[in-house]
Formats: sequence, structure tokens, C-alpha cells
Amino acid sequence: MAKIPLLDMRPEIESIWDKLMEELQATIKGSQFIMGPNVKAFEPELAAYLGVKHCVTCNSGTDALVLSMRALGIKEGDEVITTPFTFFATSECIGVVGAKPVFVDIDPVTFNMDVSKIEAKITSKTKAIIPVHLYGHVVDMDPLMKIAEKHGLKVVEDVAQAFGSEYKGKKAGTIGDTGAYSFFPSKNLSAFGDGGAFVTDDDDIAAKARMLRVHGASKKYHNEVIGYNSRLDELQATVLRVKLPHIDEWNEGRRQAAARYSKMLAGLDGVITPSEADYAKHVYHQYTIRILGGKRDAVQQALADAEIGSFVYYPVPLDKLPVYAGMEFGALTNSDMCATEVLSLPIWPKITEDIQTQVVAKIREALG
Repeated sequence: MAKIPLLDMRPEIESIWDKLMEELQATIKGSQFIMGPNVKAFEPELAAYLGVKHCVTCNSGTDALVLSMRALGIKEGDEVITTPFTFFATSECIGVVGAKPVFVDIDPVTFNMDVSKIEAKITSKTKAIIPVHLYGHVVDMDPLMKIAEKHGLKVVEDVAQAFGSEYKGKKAGTIGDTGAYSFFPSKNLSAFGDGGAFVTDDDDIAAKARMLRVHGASKKYHNEVIGYNSRLDELQATVLRVKLPHIDEWNEGRRQAAARYSKMLAGLDGVITPSEADYAKHVYHQYTIRILGGKRDAVQQALADAEIGSFVYYPVPLDKLPVYAGMEFGALTNSDMCATEVLSLPIWPKITEDIQTQVVAKIREALG
């Protein structure tokens, strides 16, 4: 581990250690490891926290997106609009069901899909939109939902990086037809391995997702469709149940850390700090700055030399990936620009001001 890592999970784990060990031991002694009592309890607890009717847990955030595509009937020949500035899973789920991704450029301030550019990409084949709440900042959902309603499109919110974030007081992931969450170990609400969840207020969509996650069977050994083996592990559900009551406190710790960073970096030439739109409650899964003038890589190297973790999310926009070679998506200039400028700095709920001061001092030094 670097002297200052990109993410230090130890303070979070230590704060819940006794409860975590107690519950994990109880789960192990209970010996119900597949779809056990913690999975069954976690689903309604998560639904209640988010304010939705149905929560269907699954193996990963990627599977939550795939379940969304399948449950909504997205199929071969369809088109799905999304952002090129995100992790590959967002567009991968589109390809898994045989559909085609159509990319819309981003707003360089929020790093999210530029909603004003969606309608120009809609065709007769368009069936859905996947907005990604990147870095913990929600997409401007009201105008997006109006476009979706106007054109009869489904909306799948990718909330992998934004658990607990809000749009005008409503939890991200609860506004569209479905929401897909990841509990990968680095997420704001994290398991000790892979895990995910699919949420919706629609009874039929939820029933389809529940069937798909267990080999396409609503009744064991009576398989109705080709599905998946995509169940949340009982041990991971145990961890998530212990963590869920603390998520608001931990997200607030991230928000306070972000405010300190922004104050420390204010006025530094060549650095643009993240901002929060008035409709959003940002939960800072990442604190991502833009470094202008072609100096990003030099700053990252300077941090690495000082054993300070940082990371580029994402150096290659999705439309430039080899898997899409030969496909034409049009100019996505803001996405291309941000890929050369973004740098995510160390952040976690209990990061100290002293650590942040060291990080910022090294950035200032690197920029001269």
C-alpha cells in the first residue's frame, strides 16, 4: 500500500469490527450460504432506505445492469443511449443482450451525460437510456425523464458510483424504470467481494429480474427462460447489512473531505475542482479534478514518486475501445478532453485534513 493510498478502507472496517465479527460468525454457524436469511433481510432494508418497492440483489453491479436490460425487454437490434465516459460494464450490458450502444457526449463540469444532446441521437431503434451517476454526482434527471417519456424510452440508472446520492431529495437509482447498484469493495456501500442490486417500483419488472437471477426459474426446476446464476452471497449480504446503517454518516465524511480539498485547491492555476449542481447531493465516490495544459500525467507521476495514490477514471472513452473498432459514434469532444485531464485523488470517509494537506502540497509542487 502506498504511503497515502487512493482508498483506505481500514478506518471504516475498524469502526464496525465487533458487530461485523459477531454477524459473520453467526452467518457461518447458521450455514445457509445461498439466498439465506441475510439476503432475504437485506433486500427490504435496502428498498426501505432507497424508498422503492422492490430490491433484487445479484452477483454484481454489472449483472444488475444486464438484469435491467433483460427485464425491460431490450434485445438484438435495439439501440441504447448512454455515456462514453464510464466503466465498460455500462455499455457491455447493452452488448450482452445484442443491442447497440449509442454514445452522447458529457458535460465537462459534472462529467455526466449532457442531457441536452440526447434527442439528437434518438432513432426508430432507440429503446432505452442509461444515465451514469459518475463519481457520485447525479445526472440531471428531470429533463432526461421528459425526453424518455416523449419518445417512449426506458431508463436504467447506473448507480454503481453513487450509492446514497440524491436528485432533488430523491435517491439516485429510484427515478428511472430501474436502478443498478454495485457493492464492489471500493464503492461507498461496499461488500468484501462482488455484489450488486437491481431496484424498481414495477411489480412485473421485479418478478422478471428475480426469475432471471436464478436460471430463469420462478419455481425451482421449472425454468421458463434462459437466465443466469447471479445471486448475492450470504456472507456479502451480512457485511452489507452491518454497513448500511452507517452509509449516510460515511457519505457525509466524503462530502466534508471534498469540501476541504476544494478549499485547499481554490485558485490553483491549471486545476479545476469538481462542483455540485443545485439539484444534486454529491457523495464523492471519487474526488476528481481536471489538470489543464497537458500536465495531468506529470502530476500523477509526482504523486506516485511521493507514494501518494491517484488514478485516472477513465483514460480511454468507451467509443475508443478495441471492442467498438469500426463503429462510428460521432464527435465526443468533451469526453476525449476529460480523458486527458481527469485525476482522482485519495478520498475516504475518515481521511484526515493532514493527509489531504500532503496531497495538495505535492500537486502544487508538481505544478510549480
